[in-house]
Amino acid sequence: MNPPENNSTPRRNFLKALGGITASFAAIPTISRAQTKDETPPRTPGAKYMGGFAAPKLEKVKVAIIGVGARGAGHAAQLASIEGVEFVGICDLVEDRAKRSEAALVAKGHKPQVYFGDKEAWTKMLTETKPDAVFVVTPWEDHARMCIGGMKAGAHAFSEIPIALTNQEMWDIVDTSEATGRHCMMMENVNYGREELLYLNMVRQGVIGELLHGEAAYIHELRSQMNGGDSTGSWRTYHYAKRNGNLYPCHGLGPIAQYMNLARTEDNFRRLVSFGSPAKGRKLFAEKSKNLTNPEFKTLDYKCADINTSIIKTHLGRTIMIQWDETSPRPYSRHNLIQGTLGTLKGFPNGMAIEGVTKTYHEWTESEEFEAIAEKYEHPLFRRMGEVATKMGGHGGMDFLMLFRIIECLRNGQPLDQNVYEGCFWSSVSPLSEKSVAEDGMPQDFPDFTRGNWKTTAPLDIIA
Repeated sequence: MNPPENNSTPRRNFLKALGGITASFAAIPTISRAQTKDETPPRTPGAKYMGGFAAPKLEKVKVAIIGVGARGAGHAAQLASIEGVEFVGICDLVEDRAKRSEAALVAKGHKPQVYFGDKEAWTKMLTETKPDAVFVVTPWEDHARMCIGGMKAGAHAFSEIPIALTNQEMWDIVDTSEATGRHCMMMENVNYGREELLYLNMVRQGVIGELLHGEAAYIHELRSQMNGGDSTGSWRTYHYAKRNGNLYPCHGLGPIAQYMNLARTEDNFRRLVSFGSPAKGRKLFAEKSKNLTNPEFKTLDYKCADINTSIIKTHLGRTIMIQWDETSPRPYSRHNLIQGTLGTLKGFPNGMAIEGVTKTYHEWTESEEFEAIAEKYEHPLFRRMGEVATKMGGHGGMDFLMLFRIIECLRNGQPLDQNVYEGCFWSSVSPLSEKSVAEDGMPQDFPDFTRGNWKTTAPLDIIA
């Protein structure tokens, strides 16, 4: 919606936030040597490898959150409903947002301290409230420094996607996690979708045989976020203008990586190539729109391809296609296809084609046959919590299920479902793709954030 046409406090706060967003344009990273240099820095003496790490049990989890816009406010409300959570801090640049979230949490019996109005107020919150876990729900360029600051303050850090923008930032996150003994998890909510959990269980049981190929995507037309207010698009737009690559790969890639057991004993990311289409859609949309958040959007030189296609080759030679498109007018899709020697599972729409299991493998299953097979292989976590998660909401329940699992693992002293290295591997597709696109599709090698330890990291359990 449009900001109010008067000089009210909400309007002043909005303009202040927008000014900070515009100023941050220059801080968005471009391709640098540090992003792609093929070196593995030595582990800091005394640091601990965090694959499979389990922190000491917490009877109560003291939680703080940085950023309570649309997504952050939802996370805060859901976390406040989970048993064992004590909300101690809320921070947002805009006072109105912070106080709205405070009211919602107070209604649930929490008494958080509230911080706002300063881009560094989150550091004061960490010092004064001493949370066990800090949730970072801010623009992409702030994720790394806030996660690192949270871990150094003694908290486990949980970041929205991506975990960082450059490979150097990812190395800094890994080094800080290993040195402090604190988790840093990128919150890939799609891994907790019903179909993604179902396919993970089927893959683990060998239903489609040996895995060969995956297809992942984030195809989601979001041009309207450039319009009318302090929305995600008001800061993402500058990334589309300055960068050219696969800027948001993790929603599709996370589940495929877990199916293939990448960075956990079996296999790992090895090399990537990337190509982008011409960049047309954002400029055309800006030229036609009469409701842009910032008139500057009309004059930006949009460098990012409307659609990017990247291909990953793993150590075992398996392939993954990842597409990203937030511009083109087409239906939403994450693809979510996993192919093995005995058959294939896919999403959007859901379908299975499996030798000896489905009626035929020449056509995809119809809904009745799909559901009959799904009932047999439903993931135990979804059987246990799926109904509750669906009622609680958040992308069909996947958000709540993810947050529930985070708190459950911290309270029980269990390893998290996603470790710090996975968040970095999945996020590193973006800087590597930018470099590949700039070099006309030249292959780029993945850093090994585990320093070789992925070969002894246990697979993700099928959680009962």
